[in-house]
Amino acid sequence: MSQPYVPAQTPPTGQPSGVKDLFNGVGYLLRGIAWMARHPAQWLFGLIPALIVLTVYVTALVFLAFQIDDLAGWVTGFADDWSDTPRTWARIVAGTAIYGAALFLAVLTFTAVTLLVGDPFYEAIAVRVEESQGGAPPEPDVPLIVQIGRAIKDAVLLGAVALTFAVVFFVCGFLPVVGQTVVPLVAALVSGYFLAGELTSVALERRGIRRTERFARLKANRPLAIGFGVATLLVFLVPLGAVLAMPGAVAGGTLLARERLADPPQAKEALVTPGEGGPAWSG
Repeated sequence: MSQPYVPAQTPPTGQPSGVKDLFNGVGYLLRGIAWMARHPAQWLFGLIPALIVLTVYVTALVFLAFQIDDLAGWVTGFADDWSDTPRTWARIVAGTAIYGAALFLAVLTFTAVTLLVGDPFYEAIAVRVEESQGGAPPEPDVPLIVQIGRAIKDAVLLGAVALTFAVVFFVCGFLPVVGQTVVPLVAALVSGYFLAGELTSVALERRGIRRTERFARLKANRPLAIGFGVATLLVFLVPLGAVLAMPGAVAGGTLLARERLADPPQAKEALVTPGEGGPAWSG
């Protein structure tokens, strides 16, 4: 039987420093993975949609790898009359930029697509995580078709944003030195931020918090979101990491949403301690 919902309460001790919040964000991922380690049946349950989406993505990336030489040659048509060495290097840079942009796009959209495909799976996992922490909020009174429509809309919008960033990073990848150092770092930070937004969406949507408000709250906790998202990104880049760690990442995102994002920034300052009058979260 489900436990009654007891909203998370955060004592009004002020916000942690940015550096501390970066590590706190990493800690939420580790806590999510640890939760899954204690609930192996839930972990296996959460692997199903991730495996389906991974198969599609890997197939697409392998196909792109076989076409990369032709694409690099097409993009660097301006270098056809160059001597062999400069033309070769131009095509190597172009091929690297194209594949790097594709990987960036894949990483950024993998979570959104997996959450869309596996919504019933991850919704159930998020509820189990919340129940283990004191109780889950009631399911929003929104028709299923509306929920599906919102999820598709959010996934399409995220895909458009990801594509825009991928094009920008692709172009910047041609910059000497910067394109091979600073650009990948910025891409990782951007990817991590959006990953955090996707992985906390299940718990926040259940509280009736839509996309615009979700990202407003992430912005107010940017170091925390980046710490959690970049740590997740690094795990996802390990072979099969995106599949094996996806359930734990959803659990970590649920804990992060419950404990740090469920209340708007202005409400956090008005929290009362137990015994001093009403609950800290009124839904």
